[in-house]
Amino acid sequence: MDRTERLYKINELLHAHKVVSFATLLAKVEASRSTLKRDLNYLCDRLHNPIAHSRDLGGYQLAAPDPANKHPHELPGLWFSPTEIHALLTMQQLVAGLDAGGVLTAHITPLMERLNALLGPEGNAEATQLRQRVHIIRLAQRSVRPRHFEQVATALAQRKRLHIAYTARGNGHTTERDISPQRLVHYRDNWYLDAWCHQRQGLRNFALDAITKLEPLNQPTREVSAAQLSTTFGPGYGIFSGGAVRWARLRFSPERARWVAQEQWHPEQSGKFESDGSYLLRLPYTDHRELIMDILKHGTHCEVLGPPSLRRVVGDELKRMVVKYF
Repeated sequence: MDRTERLYKINELLHAHKVVSFATLLAKVEASRSTLKRDLNYLCDRLHNPIAHSRDLGGYQLAAPDPANKHPHELPGLWFSPTEIHALLTMQQLVAGLDAGGVLTAHITPLMERLNALLGPEGNAEATQLRQRVHIIRLAQRSVRPRHFEQVATALAQRKRLHIAYTARGNGHTTERDISPQRLVHYRDNWYLDAWCHQRQGLRNFALDAITKLEPLNQPTREVSAAQLSTTFGPGYGIFSGGAVRWARLRFSPERARWVAQEQWHPEQSGKFESDGSYLLRLPYTDHRELIMDILKHGTHCEVLGPPSLRRVVGDELKRMVVKYF
């Protein structure tokens, strides 16, 4: 019997009987004395179950609920207040809104059904209204096969390698390679995997929806430190990485400044207002592809001041756009 089963069994016995002796608990959970003591302490101290030992009665019992207790609602082995339950149900709505493929929602649905039952009809109606007032708008979200997501997440947790077939969007070519998963990234409504590529002998970023075939391997992953991950993927702008770090300097019109000044384009950005109300934004990047898309969406309201290479590539893109329209 594993620990979860023991905790549920102890909880069941305490609810079924007024008093349960230590010997009875020991026989039912099939554990050592020290293990049972640790389980009882865990239920009391960490999971807030009101378990008390009565020397006069010769066993353990559930104490009377305290009206001032912040954890009046019960799950088997868990206690939640109504506010905490409402927060969890609202989080479910957020997850469902972000998770178009249903790869996460399916795993938390049983818990949410249990929370709904705990609230009762009146509380459940209130929670339903609250969830309806949380609306997630998804833009440019690409669907991921649930099976692929689960296999990637499993390999990530078990620290195992994967063999994948990956289609690069830039050229449409498909390659097969072994990778060591390092971390999952949810970025702009899409899922990516940071991994060590054994074919390229370096860190690479893979869009999960571009993985066309996936096979779990029994080989352990090559571990990469958090510092190396941060060094490789951290300095760049957006999802692209690699190359020397350069610093973009952008000027936004007074009209757009009111929005851009409140946005985070990069954790290391800096900005300031000018006397005319325009806004100067400075941020690092290593690959201009994603950055120029965000620059161009502001049209004439954004001017690239530097570096010259970024100003040139944006100017060249604008010239090509003019040719298409005039």
